[in-house]
Amino acid sequence: MKLFEKKLSRTSLSVLALAAVVGLTGCSKSEDTKAGEATSAEGKTIRIATEGAYPPFNYTNNDGSLGGFDVDVANAVCEQMKAKCEIVAQDWDGIIPGLLANKYDAIIAGMSITPERAATVDFSAPYFSNTMVWLAKKDGSFSPDDVTNKDLGSQRSTTLGEYLLDNFDGKDGNKVNLYDTYENAYLDLKSGRVDAVLAEKVSAADWLPENPDYAVIGEEIDNDDHLGIALRKNDPLKAEFDKAIEAIRSNGKLAEIEAANFGK
Repeated sequence: MKLFEKKLSRTSLSVLALAAVVGLTGCSKSEDTKAGEATSAEGKTIRIATEGAYPPFNYTNNDGSLGGFDVDVANAVCEQMKAKCEIVAQDWDGIIPGLLANKYDAIIAGMSITPERAATVDFSAPYFSNTMVWLAKKDGSFSPDDVTNKDLGSQRSTTLGEYLLDNFDGKDGNKVNLYDTYENAYLDLKSGRVDAVLAEKVSAADWLPENPDYAVIGEEIDNDDHLGIALRKNDPLKAEFDKAIEAIRSNGKLAEIEAANFGK
């Protein structure tokens, strides 16, 4: 039985943040491209934003370069479109406002497709499907079936964080702590400042090998969470991204990228 009835995803901006970016949509469309007008990305430079702080989806290497699943997907779709890919880092809270302000052309950053976001941006076809898990110590001190008097963590400005606030914060003795990145949530889990972290399965799986005292507690939560490429409303590039995603899925390239970043 599913533990959560409400859809969860890492990447849901708060209601206030969405309200703030809606006011920017008037400048979201390029002045030299009309809605629905045919275009081609071939030979062009496409600027793509990612967070750079959400391994293994995206991260910043020691030399300042960006890596991870999202970066590999970005490069693959650009190659498929015969376009040059320029990938830039953008803090999560400002990533949709930056798109609407024309700082870049698309977002590939582990962003879940949600109705709230779809009211502000357009999404490509999904390029990955995610699941959610509780991450805690193996000692039996946490059970998702009896969450009382616990300190819980997740990333802020996400539906996971919003779910924790709505359903646990201040209830049954629970307290919710939200962080700017999952990395910081995991640090507080190890220090004992939180008892469990609600996270994506892939993010948890990336963290667990170096932290053997912790595990996924309870069943994996399949919550119909799909990641897509975000673009400005009515941008003709959406059709090209859709075709490119379908192509790299059909030719096996997407599966290769998943295996390289997430393992079998």
